[in-house]
Amino acid sequence: MAALNDLTTMSAADLAGKLSSGEVSSVEATQAHLDRIAAVDDRVHAFLHVSADALANAKRIDERRAAGESLGELAGVPVAVKDVLCTIDMPTTAGSKILEGWVPPYDATPVAKLRAAGLIPLGKTNMDEFAMGSSTEHSAYGPTRNPWDLDRIPGGSGGGSAAAVSAFEAPLALGSDTGGSIRQPASVTGSVGVKPTYGGVSRYGAIALASSLDQVGPVSRTVLDSALLHDVIGGHDPRDSTSLNEQWPSFAAAARAGAAAESLKGLRVGVIKQLDSPGFQAGVSQRFHEALQLLTDFGAEIVEVDAPHLEYAVEAYYLILPAEASSNLAKFDSVRFGLRVTPEGGGTVEDVMAATREAGFGDEVKRRIILGTYALSAGYYDAYYGSAQKVRTLIQRDFAAAFEKADVLVSPSAPTTAFKLGEKLEDPMAMYLNDVTTIPANLAGIPGMGLPMGLAPEDGLPTGFQIMAPARGDARLYEVGATLERLLEAQWGHTLPSQIPALG
Repeated sequence: MAALNDLTTMSAADLAGKLSSGEVSSVEATQAHLDRIAAVDDRVHAFLHVSADALANAKRIDERRAAGESLGELAGVPVAVKDVLCTIDMPTTAGSKILEGWVPPYDATPVAKLRAAGLIPLGKTNMDEFAMGSSTEHSAYGPTRNPWDLDRIPGGSGGGSAAAVSAFEAPLALGSDTGGSIRQPASVTGSVGVKPTYGGVSRYGAIALASSLDQVGPVSRTVLDSALLHDVIGGHDPRDSTSLNEQWPSFAAAARAGAAAESLKGLRVGVIKQLDSPGFQAGVSQRFHEALQLLTDFGAEIVEVDAPHLEYAVEAYYLILPAEASSNLAKFDSVRFGLRVTPEGGGTVEDVMAATREAGFGDEVKRRIILGTYALSAGYYDAYYGSAQKVRTLIQRDFAAAFEKADVLVSPSAPTTAFKLGEKLEDPMAMYLNDVTTIPANLAGIPGMGLPMGLAPEDGLPTGFQIMAPARGDARLYEVGATLERLLEAQWGHTLPSQIPALG
């Protein structure tokens, strides 16, 4: 049996309610999820490491609750953590052999906030090495599989977090999104994933891929659950120089307001012409336009917006990201921490560094480091990296103009459903194009949400609906997203997670 029970299938919000009322203990909830991981993760491979302290931490929350302490709304709820975030009590490898076994001396700020709010970290989830990939096939520890079809990818780079949530191994997870690594996995696994406004969640303790693009965010099975987790991890952090110093509204309150909305009258929903492509999978386009019709029927106004420079977003991104990655990964030098490989017979520091990087980095990481180093090299900086940054500015202006005509912008979260494992490994360009709809939000620094919009008729696999809002407009995502989620579920007569195939 797959140890699938009510404690693992209920939403985080519902589980939190039962914990608060005393109907369920955190130890019981945590044990149920650990049992589920033990039963199915040998097939899903969502986790790289399972916490040995989860039950002890859950017991402490139960004791604090019994003592009458005032606890956060999610206190006692289990959560999975993407392996890109530092954890003081578990290894943090970023999916790479070069960090195998490394246990950080501190927690990343989002993880520290989880602990302070009383959530129970279950373990660290699998990912493409250093978050470089769209399928979680570039992990040094083997691929994660999609719970909807174990022969298919769960998206990437955060496929482990999305698969853990979709497989009922965790009700909540943390991910990171550099070009779609939360929203695209959410799309192909039928989950909800949010990339917050750049600077809205601290990146302190998140192993950097591309510092001007990375953002930590929530993964869940419902819009409200993501909002509750976002409320925990968001806010200013003086240790992160890119952290926004401002007060944020309650995202959970926004989600609850959206779920209770009686109409969307007055809401302008902008469909980006460049992200509604006839080249997308037919079932993805069909479900997208059906969701638009639902919004229209509920009072929203659909407007088409033109963002002409989005045509160049993927190309600009794949110059900016490798350039920043090549700089960030220079710290893995065999001297300070991580793997060290000494050539036979010894050698210079440079020899040791070369041998360590050859053994420690995978092919995709090497590919992007080489691209980035070339783009930053003398004589090419202005032609490549500098030009890409100019395109980024044009994309930001496109979004600014679009938000003058629309309150939110929408598109599919991914152009296709989950593809077969191995299908695109030999074609990096085909893999890169999986993020064509999500990359623009990272370049502009605006928030984006992916939520399920139904199963594609041709293959029965999940599709995702993306909502984008202006910078600092994260609450708007939750309000509109919760309304759409309610309308879709009313139309289906069930929730999408209830349709996930049994794993045993």
